[in-house]
Amino acid sequence: MKLSYHHLFRAGSDPESPPLLLLHGTGGDEESLMPLAHDLSPGSAVLSPRGDVLENGLPRFFRRFAEGVFDLADVEKRAHGLADFIAAAAGAYGFDPHRLLAVGYSNGANIASAALQLRPEALAGAVLLRPMIVLEPESGPDLSRKRILISSGDRDPLVPLDHPSQLAASFRAAGAEVTLKIHPAGHALTGTDRLAAAQFLMARSKA
Repeated sequence: MKLSYHHLFRAGSDPESPPLLLLHGTGGDEESLMPLAHDLSPGSAVLSPRGDVLENGLPRFFRRFAEGVFDLADVEKRAHGLADFIAAAAGAYGFDPHRLLAVGYSNGANIASAALQLRPEALAGAVLLRPMIVLEPESGPDLSRKRILISSGDRDPLVPLDHPSQLAASFRAAGAEVTLKIHPAGHALTGTDRLAAAQFLMARSKA
């Protein structure tokens, strides 16, 4: 099967480290989170697609009508497309999709969240950096045995203050094990985000 996203793949050096799916924020690309992945889990295999939607020339993973106003039909379409890409890439590159963890920032965190809600079989869990609520499915997915880290900033001008806790509650209600970290930060990532993500991934690799 032809892989749908322009992407990078880096083979892992440590079979105990979980493979990672990197999902960049608006304006990023397949290179953007590679240094972060190396810092967080240097032995992991890494799959890093470039968002296939352009907004004023900037890559994203789904369309929006305005800041914080999303094209929900497109979100659903792109989340299913991402899940199909993961399955095809697992076959092409030989990583275990049942161990795959998403590391998503901003728009990338939001598409990872949507994929968990709509196609939970696609991911074993996720590190969601600065996510917000995008979808609210009528029927909740079964997220039992999924582990999710939500890492948010208490001064983030883009994410409503109540979204991280509401998103965490939604995932917990679906059966996921959720860690919620609120940092003294804005939308940009900080060292505390990196530390929280590294600890999460280390605990996951030992599980």
